[in-house]
Amino acid sequence: MRLDLVWVIYRGESPQAKKAAETCSKELESLGVQVMTSLSKSELALFESNSQVPDLAVVLGGDGTVLGAARHLAIHEVPILSFNVGGHLGFLTHDSRLLQKRNLWDELFEDAFVIERRMLLQATIHSKTNTLSNQEISTNTEVEITPNSHLALNDFYMRSYRDEISPTCTLELEIDGEVVDQYKGDGLILATSTGSTGYSLATGGPILHPDIEAIIVSPISPMSLSSRSVVVPPKSRLIIRPLGDASRRTKLWKDGVSIALLEPGQFCEVQRSRSYAHMLWLEDSPSYYRSLTHKLHWAGSFVKGVSQF
Repeated sequence: MRLDLVWVIYRGESPQAKKAAETCSKELESLGVQVMTSLSKSELALFESNSQVPDLAVVLGGDGTVLGAARHLAIHEVPILSFNVGGHLGFLTHDSRLLQKRNLWDELFEDAFVIERRMLLQATIHSKTNTLSNQEISTNTEVEITPNSHLALNDFYMRSYRDEISPTCTLELEIDGEVVDQYKGDGLILATSTGSTGYSLATGGPILHPDIEAIIVSPISPMSLSSRSVVVPPKSRLIIRPLGDASRRTKLWKDGVSIALLEPGQFCEVQRSRSYAHMLWLEDSPSYYRSLTHKLHWAGSFVKGVSQF
């Protein structure tokens, strides 16, 4: 792998991440690599207008830090090498102890890694004056990113605005031009396979291997027992419309970040993005199943390599 320019992005609230960023920068610079360091979202946003695209982004933090970086870097197809420094679960990161390896950066120069493409979702808010025809719904869903679009690696979800008296809302789901259900409850999650171990899992949704491209629809605290999670093909185009009293506003979130408040008459369109997150995994990184057993505490002592069965 050729490394002329590397971005080092770290979690700003973490002293450990800042220290690790300084160490990584010095090590890379000693190898003749140009390094740019960033911690703020504003600096990441500036990257999109920067003509010099890095060969690699090293991300130091938890999954939240990786998600934020991936949303900016995906459209440029920049590989992301991430380490869990000062973060939490870390489904998207390597163990921070790998940073102590002497030949860590040599593995990159020698191509001792794999790059995994992760599907992203794209959401666009429309008004009634900008409705979608059946012809538009039947077209290829891998559309261009527009200024009004939002990307998410984990999930989008819609919930009642927090200041309302009642947290419940009614959301109508339309898939490929056909109304499927009306969900009454706390909201609705639309997740990727990467996001299947996040908020969607907490609501009872399934875990999908990241190699599976699909969209998971999971209701949040539904009032009906018949409202269940469903998995739909990646080319599906989903329309979510808030119903009922217009005074009950609905907020849209991406990867746990609030992004928009839907006004009366607006609806949200969600589909697969043509951009993918490019995750770089080193040869000695744990398998996906090993990560699940460790981070979700499955099978008791089996996590430690000793099975009681």
